[in-house]
Amino acid sequence: VVHMSAGWAALASAMYLKQRNQPDHTPARISYVILGTGLLWFGWFGFNAGSAGGANALAATALATTTTASAAAAMSWIFFDMFRGKKPSAMGACIGAVVGLVAITPAAGYVTVAHSLVIGIVAAVVSNLVVIWRSRTNIDDTLDVFPCHGVGGMVGMVLTGVFANTAVNPGNTTGNGLFYGETHLFLVHLAALIGVSVFAYFGSVILLRVTNALTPLRVSLDDELVGLDQSQHDEEL
Repeated sequence: VVHMSAGWAALASAMYLKQRNQPDHTPARISYVILGTGLLWFGWFGFNAGSAGGANALAATALATTTTASAAAAMSWIFFDMFRGKKPSAMGACIGAVVGLVAITPAAGYVTVAHSLVIGIVAAVVSNLVVIWRSRTNIDDTLDVFPCHGVGGMVGMVLTGVFANTAVNPGNTTGNGLFYGETHLFLVHLAALIGVSVFAYFGSVILLRVTNALTPLRVSLDDELVGLDQSQHDEEL
């Protein structure tokens, strides 16, 4: 839900503000991206495995599924790029890893390791396709928050409703997923996905309009060309 909401808010913001005059999606420092991804990956174990509330078998399962889903997504992103004729890159691996982390978060303590691999692979391919779609539009989502976090979160939510297994987590009282022949959990997740998406997108649009009425969200062309660090904060990295 957190990543879905962030994704829809990012999409609403990008569409509301419209494209920059000189859009540039080139990463400034690949080394920083790699460092940040490593920190994220390590920190992700804290709230996925830590959600088990102790050092127990469920925490170990969540840690394992988090690792496998993210690794599968990183590799799938690279292979899908190569399938499309692009070169494998560290940037692609990092993006894929984050997408996998996002997608496995709702499922970490509820699915098997084998199904976590499926979640990572599907999330990476779907998110990559949405990145391609976004690049062909005027939607200036610089960090691809919607394709990676929004879409990754939605894939994770849907597939949790597909692969959740009470044998993995006995505390799961809502039943098994669609893969095991039960529909209740899947339908609940589908309804939640639709509800959260509508609320997050239109709620963000309303907040953007109110905020823009109080203080303009779009800077002048000169400020944009100079850069927001210097024009808005009088400092430069």
